[in-house]
Amino acid sequence: MSHELISRLADIVGQSHVLTGAAAEPHCRDWRGRYAGDALAVVFPADTQQVSAVVALCASLRVAIVPQGGNTSLCGASVPLADGTPQLVLNLSRLNRIRDVDATDYTMTVEAGCKLAALYEAADQAGRLFPLGLTAIAPHCEIGGNLSTNAGGIGVLRYGNARDLVLGLEVVLPDGRIWNGLRRLRKDNTGYDLKHLFIGAEGTLGIITAAVLKLFPRPQAVATACIAVRDPATAVALLAHLRAACGDKISGFEIISRSCLDLVFKNIQDTHEPFARPHEWIVITQLSDVLATPLDTALRAALQAFGDGILESSVTADKHHAERWWKLRKNISDAQKIEGLSIKHDISVPISRVAEFIAQASADLRAAYPGIRIVAFGHIGDGNIHYNASLFDAAQNAAFIAQHEPEVNRIVYEVVARLDGSISAEHGLGQLKREEITHYKSGLELELMRNVKQALDPRGLMNPGKVI
Repeated sequence: MSHELISRLADIVGQSHVLTGAAAEPHCRDWRGRYAGDALAVVFPADTQQVSAVVALCASLRVAIVPQGGNTSLCGASVPLADGTPQLVLNLSRLNRIRDVDATDYTMTVEAGCKLAALYEAADQAGRLFPLGLTAIAPHCEIGGNLSTNAGGIGVLRYGNARDLVLGLEVVLPDGRIWNGLRRLRKDNTGYDLKHLFIGAEGTLGIITAAVLKLFPRPQAVATACIAVRDPATAVALLAHLRAACGDKISGFEIISRSCLDLVFKNIQDTHEPFARPHEWIVITQLSDVLATPLDTALRAALQAFGDGILESSVTADKHHAERWWKLRKNISDAQKIEGLSIKHDISVPISRVAEFIAQASADLRAAYPGIRIVAFGHIGDGNIHYNASLFDAAQNAAFIAQHEPEVNRIVYEVVARLDGSISAEHGLGQLKREEITHYKSGLELELMRNVKQALDPRGLMNPGKVI
């Protein structure tokens, strides 16, 4: 079957766009180096019709498909399983056309393989903004994957997750049929909103090939503050205060712990302490407005009115000055990766309970594993904290993770559950959390999810072993 499949794939997309053997291997390993599997081939269709033909062929031969974009998944969703299941990786990177930018409608119709950075540029050239704030990986990730994982980023506080930025989708279904839902309507109350089935489904229900995205006015004024705070509780209170004082001008509110800063200073060139003396916690926040009115004065006034808990602060309207602060936040993951693997948690809790989560999870982990390193940072503006654990000693760390990861996860996730949170805020489930989620969703929720999967993909050929 393998020979027949590869021959027929070459007929559809061209021989040069079908990779096998060693040439396919880079597409079978994940971004973090945690997951790797084997694929019968990696195929690169050029358009939606070719995607449809490939999917229909695989359906007829009962070959499983792993949809893939930039392969930046952090949970193993975009690579084959390592269990020997015959799988084809269907990479969408050649579907990279921006079909339309409509500045009047404030929409952009794009194909799934478009790099996120290219969408930023296209929107900017039209005098608009596409606000999906994943700037650290924007040159690598692709919009189809962003939508398939319902990606978040630093702009969720103001603009919402990927799901909130989509008006319509084009999707190839598991049998190869094409659903054209590329509508630009802001209001369409004609039954079930089918696009939401595929956003966040990680390719398990169908393959997103194109999308109509919302655009926004491009900000003309920006002010950024770096703030040393006493503790996460102060940061939560400060966010509430700034929202009351500045309204929806807040376009980012990120918290960074001392352990994160130490990693960045150690491993990332041209990074420096933001203040003359080190602090345990800093916050970076940003205001933006379409009116070219200076915002730094308003931001300083709001900070001065806050009261106790701010240890130091600095405000700037200078883009380059602000970028030095943002560099600290954007490079945390890369700095930690240099140190080796860690046990990563992408969790969310109600914003009011972020400080409680950090305090309780840290206390429980340190009680169980004295000397553990906790790296906590993230989007406090939407309750999403990246909470990673490892040992300082690299030689001991690998053995620690291999032996204790399930228990570390259990400790963290039990705190999340007590605080009415989620064990995956923006990275999805993939392979990493597929079994874990069964402990934290109700039986009815899981039943409904399985029913949807069965209805759309009864043969289970779409990204098997992921999500559900």
